[in-house]
Order: sequence, then C-alpha cells, then structure tokens
Amino acid sequence: MTLDIFWHSIWHIVLGYVFYYPLFMSSLWIAGAIFFYFKNERPYLKEIIPPLKDKESWAGVSILIPCYNEGQNAIETISYALNVEYPDFEVIAINDGSKDDTLEILLSLAENNPKLKIVNLAENQGKAIGLQAGSLLAKNEFLVCIDGDALIDKHCVYWMMKHFIRYPEVAAVTGNPRIRNRTTLLGKIQVGEFSSIVGMIKRAQRSFGRIFTVSGVITGFRKTAVHEVGYWSPDMLTEDIDISWKLQRNGWDVRFEPRALVWILMPETIKGLWKQRLRWAMGGFQVMLKNFKILFMHKQTHLWGLMVEQMLSMIWAYSMVIVFVVWLISFFESVLYLMPADSPILPDQSSVILIGACLIQFAVSRWLDGRYDEGLGKNYFWMIWYPFAYWLLNLLTAVVAVPKVLFSKKGRARWISPDRGAHQQLKKG
Repeated sequence: MTLDIFWHSIWHIVLGYVFYYPLFMSSLWIAGAIFFYFKNERPYLKEIIPPLKDKESWAGVSILIPCYNEGQNAIETISYALNVEYPDFEVIAINDGSKDDTLEILLSLAENNPKLKIVNLAENQGKAIGLQAGSLLAKNEFLVCIDGDALIDKHCVYWMMKHFIRYPEVAAVTGNPRIRNRTTLLGKIQVGEFSSIVGMIKRAQRSFGRIFTVSGVITGFRKTAVHEVGYWSPDMLTEDIDISWKLQRNGWDVRFEPRALVWILMPETIKGLWKQRLRWAMGGFQVMLKNFKILFMHKQTHLWGLMVEQMLSMIWAYSMVIVFVVWLISFFESVLYLMPADSPILPDQSSVILIGACLIQFAVSRWLDGRYDEGLGKNYFWMIWYPFAYWLLNLLTAVVAVPKVLFSKKGRARWISPDRGAHQQLKKG
C-alpha cells in the first residue's frame, strides 16, 4: 500500500510537469514578447528608412551566402542580395563543393556584377568552414550571413546595422525569418510556428537578457567578435547555436531585430521535417553538453537561465515519452494506481487547455508580427494542429537526439541537401 502511494505521488508529479511546463513557458514567452514590443518595437514603429546617402555614417557590409547544391535557388537569392538598399556592401557567395551547377551559375552572375565575389571550395567542407572562408575574404568589418535559398528584404541590412553602429558591445543581430512556401498543411503550420514560437521566444529571451540562438538563415555579425571566439565551429551540427553561446560567453551582446526580414523555404514532407528537427535537437544537445560547465562559473550567471530552460525542456520530452509508454501499457495491464482521477492531463481537459494556450500565443504573435507578414492571419486556423503535429515531432527528436549525440563519433558537420518544399514566387512590395 505504501509503495502504491509512493508511485501515485511520483506519477502525479510527472503528469503535472508534463502539463504545466508548456503552459508556464507559453505564458512566460507571451509576457516577455509583449514587454519586448513596448520597449523595443512600438517606440520605433514610425521610424522610416533614411535616404542612406551619407556613406561615412554607415560602415561597409559583406553579405555572405554559403551555397551547397543551390542551382535552383542561386539566381533568385543572389539577385535579392545584390538589390538591398544600402550605400556600401559586397556579396560573397561561397560554393561549398556543390555537385550540381551552382558554381557555374554563380560565376555567370559575377561576370556582370562587380559587387559579387565567388569563393569556391573544391570539396564539401560544411557551412561553418564556408562562412569562415567568406569572412576571411570579406573586406568589411560587418557580415550579414544568409542561406543559399533565402530572399533578403531590401531594408534588412539597414535595420541590423543600426544596432552595430549605436552599440559597440553588440556582436550579432539575428533577423526575422518568414516562411515562403505555404501550400501544404505542414507549410501553413510552420508559418505560425515561426511567429508564435520562434519569433516570440527570441523576443522573450531578449527581454530576459540573452538569446539561445541566432537564426542561421539570417544574422549579422561583427567580424572582430567572431574572430575573437574562433569563428564558427566545424564540428557542431548547428553552428548558429554554437556561435551564439561562444559570443555571449565572451561577454558580447546578441540582439533580435524583427524588422530584419528574410524569406525562406522550409520542409513540407514528414521525412524532410524529421531530418531538420533532429539536426536542430542534436545541435542543441551538443551545445548544452559543451556549455554545461557554465552552471559552476559565477562569471557566466547571465547564461544560467538559458541552460536551465534547455535542461527542463529535455526533461519534459522524456517525461512525455514515459507518460505515453504507461498509457500504452494500460491497454494490456492494469496500472490504475498510476492514473489518478484528478490528473491534470486527462484528455477531456488538458488537450483543450493546451490548444487554447497555443491559439492565444499565436493570436499575440499575429498582433506582433502581422505588420511584417501580411498573410499571417490566414494561417490562424491551422495552428490548432500544432500541439498534435509539432509538439509530438519535437519531443521525439529531442529524445532521439540524446543517444545519437552521446554515442556517435564526433567529426566535421557537412552539408546535406534539405527538403525545401514547393517554391512560391515572393510578391515584392
């Protein structure tokens, strides 16, 4: 009897954590994002882009575009980069041993564009090495790094550079990626995810002091700071998360600029999405292991919150798996002592509450990001599927990532051509 009471108590704690943790984090993100809006966005909503004629006031910028098998996207991506409105910039495209016609396309574009430089790596070295090669060739102190399929907004560089010019302690400014492909259910849900999850988390984390990761698809860097921390790590699956921690551990500031827009392609198949999210999860766990020792360093207290959040998130994923396994067992063997009648995660109430919280979160993000993405509201209905589809996917990849990182050989992270879904023409405005 005593043992039953013990397991009943433990199980009640697990169920409570599984339910209340995402609810608490959602509330925290919403509060932090709203605070960020009133402090860092609303005061500058009426701020307009200046003519940018005074070149002496604006430092030069090098736009780095690492490419691997981007023959289908190279022309469009390079064209958008060459058309940004900024007085002094160059574009450096890095061909990282592509097996398609990427190099030929880049060379042909460079013939008629003096601002475009091409770096060719004979063999695939990985994104980290590609970025380092581009940064060493860059003539400017400030780097704006985008992916080979990304379409950069014409004012993106200006919004990023404002932070670098005004605040010398800023090492990186991450932008606001928006989803281009919205033809499938997965694509439509990701539109909401990047607003209600990604954009909101970055706002909230910035409000609380530090950002877990810059967006690999759009971030500006101060080259001096990147050089100081040893550039991007070639052995990390997610070089963007790693560089974020390296910079912040060295005392540099990392910021989020919601007006620095870039339009990206995302996977629209289950297989492609699984590979992407597994890589993200493995990269996040790699960084957690690499930086775990900061919890014992009094000079790194500014990063304790991010580390604890990452650890709690991992515990939540494994707790969910335990709940699911016990639920399956209940079909074959009585485990009523593990199923308290007053459990906070019973399907008749928990699912409704969590879905409701998800929709509230997306409604707030619609208010925050609607001015940057006109089609955001159209995807509100599809977000009802997010807790079922993406929470399940993210927790499974988090669980799988741990053993894969712990028991896999450490080596250089190289490119794998991702699933980028159906392409859509971006409307210029």
